[in-house]
Amino acid sequence: MTPKSGGLAVRLARLSRHRAGRHLFVPLDHSVADGPIVAAGRFNTLVRMAVTGGADAIVVHKGRAATVDPLLLRDCSLIVHLSASTAHAADADAKVLVGDVEEAIQLGADAVSVHVNIGSDTESRQLADLGTVADTARRWGVPLLAMVYPRGPRISDPHNPALLSHVVNVAADLGASLAKTTWAEPLERMADVVESCPIPVLVAGGPSRSDAGLAAYARGAVAAGCSGLAVGRNFFESSSPAAVIRTLSAVVHGTTQSAPAGALGAAEPVPAT
Repeated sequence: MTPKSGGLAVRLARLSRHRAGRHLFVPLDHSVADGPIVAAGRFNTLVRMAVTGGADAIVVHKGRAATVDPLLLRDCSLIVHLSASTAHAADADAKVLVGDVEEAIQLGADAVSVHVNIGSDTESRQLADLGTVADTARRWGVPLLAMVYPRGPRISDPHNPALLSHVVNVAADLGASLAKTTWAEPLERMADVVESCPIPVLVAGGPSRSDAGLAAYARGAVAAGCSGLAVGRNFFESSSPAAVIRTLSAVVHGTTQSAPAGALGAAEPVPAT
């Protein structure tokens, strides 16, 4: 079955719900790699904070997607992550596919994502997986977010701007709609990375930062031309996650973000793991 030609454009528009061409994604897929990020009964509370704070999309694995309250996804897109590894593996950088585009569509996803570690021992297989997913996503009109990182035994400086330009162009050349990668050092050199790439580039949230430090980092990334941020740990590990996402939304979307129409409820207490 061939999707309508406009499907990709429609779904891409849903990934910029608050400002065209800008993206604030909240990855919540860390439980496969590292273990639970929050008590099971509080996961939807965490999602609610992201949505009401102004996130454009959440990123989760397929099983977790089935547990998200559908009402929360009226005002936030769903990205289903298709690759995984755990911290307990002999090679934690060896990502493997654990889902496919059709499964994601059945779950109501607006997009899918795949993680590739350039420079890892299994780079070739990960590149093949990215190409396979990109082909299927193209046929179904589903956007593909490629999370591409310079990571592995042959990478000496993962924040080198030239290296980051290479990895985001790998994502573009193999068919991704958007690329997410780590930050350049200095941060303003993300401008070189963005300029080199024909698809939107999002920057990851990076290591733990103070709320003020995270806001400054976000402003620097946007000023350098990044289309947005994908912030997970600095959101769900914060003592005030609701405030964090509101601040990031204001930076990324260039406005003070209020709760969407058909409010999902007041901010909940900080989740406890």
